[in-house]
Amino acid sequence: MMRLNMLLLLGVVLSALYLVNVQYESRHLFSELDRARAQAHKLELENERLQVEKRAQSTSARIEGLAKSRLQMRPANPAITTYVAYVGGANEQPGAGKPANPSSGQLR
Repeated sequence: MMRLNMLLLLGVVLSALYLVNVQYESRHLFSELDRARAQAHKLELENERLQVEKRAQSTSARIEGLAKSRLQMRPANPAITTYVAYVGGANEQPGAGKPANPSSGQLR
């Protein structure tokens, strides 16, 4: 009878230690999950901020301003535009490659 009692006591102690270990692991994993969720939330906020910044950087007014200031570009107008007419060769298909200026059959 004494052996059975000692065996049962050993079983209870071992199961209690196992239960404590499982609870510790559970709390540890829960804290890791909480940290991962906080990190995911932080990354989502950063992504939203970067998307807003990207939209702000790609506005047409800003791009036009940069083109004028940094690249010294200017809007196209008829005074600075050169038109080129295409003169087709012998392998031309019917209706394709008509000159841009019908009065002129040469390249300018």
